[in-house]
Amino acid sequence: MRYSLSLSHVIAWELRLCLAANRVSQRPLGLWLFTTVSRLGDGLFWYTLILSLPICYGVRELPSVLHLSIVGLFCVTIYKGVKMGTTRPRPYQVEGRIRLGSIPLDQYSFPSGHTLHAVAFSIIAVCYHPMIVWLVGPFTGLVALSRVVLGLHYPSDVLAGAAFGAFIAVFTLPLVRGFF
Repeated sequence: MRYSLSLSHVIAWELRLCLAANRVSQRPLGLWLFTTVSRLGDGLFWYTLILSLPICYGVRELPSVLHLSIVGLFCVTIYKGVKMGTTRPRPYQVEGRIRLGSIPLDQYSFPSGHTLHAVAFSIIAVCYHPMIVWLVGPFTGLVALSRVVLGLHYPSDVLAGAAFGAFIAVFTLPLVRGFF
């Protein structure tokens, strides 16, 4: 018996994953953890990292600070453009059983801007400072997971955000590092 995979099968599978992940936010500890991670992923974690680099390492960190800042602006431009082009509704808007765990920063779902930024910033930061992978790696994973747990994104939104973020980071590395 052949099984044909259609778009409707993928959408149904994603909704089941969203429902399963969203159950984590039904528990007080899960909701607290993932809303906290999500809020930190709004920018506070990354702004703190960017500002702490010159404080910790001095003026020699100017290239990494500028690189992270340029990538941040590029990421905002890309993700907002893609979101306005796709206008995909969020999981909680499509499936009534998904409970919204955090207020969205914008209207549409695809791609996850939080994940896009987290992946891009993590790659850039680790290229300049490999020893912080223990901090930014797990945090980036939690940010990505929080988007689905809180009912804000589908897994494909998160994967697309990660892919966009990785592409932007890898694309800018030779350009920006060669410039400084």
